Amino acid sequence: MKSSVLDKLKILAESAKYDVSCASSGTSRSHRSGAIGSAAGWGICHSFAADGRCISLLKIMLTNYCMYDCAYCINRRSNDIPRATFSVSELVELTIEFYRRNYIEGLFLSSGVVRNPDYTMERMVRVAKDLRTVHHFNGYIHLKSIPGASEALVHEAGLYADRLSVNIEIPNEQSLQMLAPDKNFQSVFSPMRYIQQGVLQSAEERKHFRSAPRFAPAGQSTQMIIGATPDSDQSILRLSSALYRRQSMKRVYYSGYIHINKYDTRLPALRQAPLVRENRLYQADWLLRFYQFQVDEIVNDAYPNLDLEVDPKLSWALRHPEFFPVDINKADYELLLRIPGVGVKSAKAILFARRYGRLGTYQLKKIGVVMKKAQYFITTAELPSPTIQEISPEGVRRLLVKPNKQAADERQLALSFPDDV
Repeated sequence: MKSSVLDKLKILAESAKYDVSCASSGTSRSHRSGAIGSAAGWGICHSFAADGRCISLLKIMLTNYCMYDCAYCINRRSNDIPRATFSVSELVELTIEFYRRNYIEGLFLSSGVVRNPDYTMERMVRVAKDLRTVHHFNGYIHLKSIPGASEALVHEAGLYADRLSVNIEIPNEQSLQMLAPDKNFQSVFSPMRYIQQGVLQSAEERKHFRSAPRFAPAGQSTQMIIGATPDSDQSILRLSSALYRRQSMKRVYYSGYIHINKYDTRLPALRQAPLVRENRLYQADWLLRFYQFQVDEIVNDAYPNLDLEVDPKLSWALRHPEFFPVDINKADYELLLRIPGVGVKSAKAILFARRYGRLGTYQLKKIGVVMKKAQYFITTAELPSPTIQEISPEGVRRLLVKPNKQAADERQLALSFPDDV
């Protein structure tokens, strides 16, 4: 590898590290004779697929030069940082060389915006097109669509990429205008709409012609920066919920704001990224996607922000003790999903297992139920244990958020004097 290319790789890989929406998922493409690579399974950079294989992506930027001056971005125009730009041929050769060395199984490509959105997007599309048509690369490709890019270029990108994404970054347009005056929601949502139209059109064409080209078969994703603005979790999750109602949106990623541009007074001076809040948002996102929760059940006007001490489902349960305890041997699937400590797989396993007998604590543990949480919200085939009704929501909260070494003593105290908790 040429030293000039290696120097660019170091700079542009470092510049790309703040983008977290780089999942290698949702598509499958088997190896073909005369082609290089394949795409299969679920995974994230440096993680593992369902079959145990390590999935890794070359996460890189085409260039970190940028005409925009977004307050939260390390690559903003006004920052004095090392800059570099790959040529299309250099990046294509680098990807193929890394694949042949078994370093990677796919490419995640983003870029700063130079000249104009269409100029940058056209060069990114050329990278994907050359990989597919010249080198017959059959692996995974994820392209970041440039906000403001034309419909024709977004459509062409979808013919070569497995997944496309456009970052919203800031969940409120007024805040976006303050921190990134060169951007607006229209420039972000237009490419999203083009991607959605392409996915739907491709699905319809493939119903009639199996040989019709696939358009971004892994759908699209987006990312929001958390903590750079005073937006509440309620507004963030409402936006996420609206995005998920689009058939092509597969994932919304949440990235805790990192205080890298310390000289910009428009930004909060955080000592560290709000990682707990980021984690709670992912948990709430999971409830929206797989647990049949609505946004207003998780956060509302009375509770606009997520509880940082407990996960969102436990927080909901503590606010609604009237739904508990739940008889684990009679409850339907929807109600089982509301029990803290019961997941989607364990809820389905409970429905299956209770066909053959009544379930107790031992069986629930074998199924995978987290009894540390669930015990306060259920009744089983065994003698009734004290539940949230006897201990009170405040008492249950204290038991679950206390350090483990104090939990046993605290629980005994709560059972002895429930009225004092």
